[in-house]
Amino acid sequence: MRILLDESLPRDLSTLLIGHEATTVRAAGWSGIKNGKLLALAATQFDVFVTADRKIEFQQNLVTLPIAIVILVVRRTRIQAIEPIVPELIKLLNHIPPRTLHKVGG
Repeated sequence: MRILLDESLPRDLSTLLIGHEATTVRAAGWSGIKNGKLLALAATQFDVFVTADRKIEFQQNLVTLPIAIVILVVRRTRIQAIEPIVPELIKLLNHIPPRTLHKVGG
């Protein structure tokens, strides 16, 4: 699975997603691009977009995108706060269908 991690997430998360090819928005050269355009770009190269932005499902028309969206429901976006939900995230990523929205954590 090709995964794009939103710029609010720690880059260390990519190394924890074993079995998947994960990169960050920054590494893709897309820093500062707003969500609408970012999601359109992500859809051309990735299978899943992972974010901690809980508002994204209300601000964007996600059903038109060919990729899956995963929202991490965490209090902080530091790696220490995200690590406990990584097993749940990996389990989801192993079977996530396109054009779906999922929440992990919380």
